Amino acid sequence: MTGLRYVYAVCRPFGAALQADVTGVAGSPPGQLPHHGLIAVVSQVPERDFAEEPLRRHLEDLEWLSATARAHQGVIDALTAVTTPLPLRLATVFRDDAGVRVMMEAREQAFRRVLARLDGRVEWGVKVYAEPEAAESAESTGPPEKAATGRDYLRRRRLRTHAHDEMWQRAEKFARRLHDTLSASAEDARLHAPQAAALSRASGRNVLNAAYLVPRSRSEAFVELVGRTQDTQDEEAPGLRVELTGPWAAYSFAGLDGDTDDTDDTVGEARHDRRGTP
Repeated sequence: MTGLRYVYAVCRPFGAALQADVTGVAGSPPGQLPHHGLIAVVSQVPERDFAEEPLRRHLEDLEWLSATARAHQGVIDALTAVTTPLPLRLATVFRDDAGVRVMMEAREQAFRRVLARLDGRVEWGVKVYAEPEAAESAESTGPPEKAATGRDYLRRRRLRTHAHDEMWQRAEKFARRLHDTLSASAEDARLHAPQAAALSRASGRNVLNAAYLVPRSRSEAFVELVGRTQDTQDEEAPGLRVELTGPWAAYSFAGLDGDTDDTDDTVGEARHDRRGTP
């Protein structure tokens, strides 16, 4: 194998074949590099794009970064279908196989510890979005009336402000209750910072952005629990939207120091783009 080595994930040996259409970053198919009973999933990438200086420039190019993140996530998704991968951060690159093995040697115990904890488990993502316009539409009984006087206009404006405040309070209360319910049905949970609309490209304001670690064997029950929440949420809290994504590799629960940085937001965007019906 020539060129640099791009490392997607570390996992235990697996016998199942990956999907035939998985090409990986830079169009190079992923392969397995064994070391001490572990596997690094790697592919070859060109120096002209992934050596230190060109890679630094590319990481400022959002179009290139997004395409790379989608290819990276495609390999992780394929691995998740056949094993429990431990994803490494986007653009983890080494000079050659020896460099990958040195990294695996140095972090072997941490890899084994985390893989043991994540074995047979997947991550489900749940987001809640608040859409004030939808809430107002649901609560409105007819077309808005024109204000007759300036005093009437100010009174209506105060009422609208009060209604908005109440809506945000309901949204936050609903999100807290939902998180508590889902956390009780998961082995672990993580609350992430609300996602900016520019990144998610989703309508509304993100009031809950959470990840849940769930055994594969209990995933169906977890999905049904979220579904029941979606069925009742319009009545309890109009103007809210619950979004479920997954199952993903357990990015949020890997707990490896140094394997998160700003580019992980782009991986999150790639996962958002690839969301589908569980």
